[in-house]
Amino acid sequence: MTNAETISKLNNALQTLIKAYEELQDKNNNNLEKIAELEEDVLNLELVKEALEKEVSELKDNTEQDKTNIYSMLGKIEDILSKKDEAQYVSFSKPENEIKEEQKQEYTEEDTQDESESNLEENSSEEDKAKDESAALLNSFENVLNKKEEQKDDNKLDLSRMSSLLNGFNS
Repeated sequence: MTNAETISKLNNALQTLIKAYEELQDKNNNNLEKIAELEEDVLNLELVKEALEKEVSELKDNTEQDKTNIYSMLGKIEDILSKKDEAQYVSFSKPENEIKEEQKQEYTEEDTQDESESNLEENSSEEDKAKDESAALLNSFENVLNKKEEQKDDNKLDLSRMSSLLNGFNS
């Protein structure tokens, strides 16, 4: 082999190496661009994730506030209904003096009651009120029934007296 042939072969090999290097460099540049784009996408997704987490926490807070508002409204409604029911049931069976005394006791209890009681305490007091209402209702019904029985007994006594009187007149 001559020097000219060796130089031409080396020149061809060098040209091939340069082309391969340029192709690899282009691929490397493309990959670096893709990496930069993906990193930018990751940052954007992280920002979106943070925004969504904030929205979720706000929605949870709003939901909790709505629940507490609804429960407090329901409690107030139940209190109003129970007070109306108590007033109706009480009027059937208790004299006005006892009603006024109970109302005074209720007002003093409400004045001394702390507004920061937990929901559990409110639930237990509502259950107690419901039990008291049912007991008052039963008492009022018992009183009404007792009064009716007494009236019937009074009527029987009057009838027996009347019949004895009539028998006395006949003989």
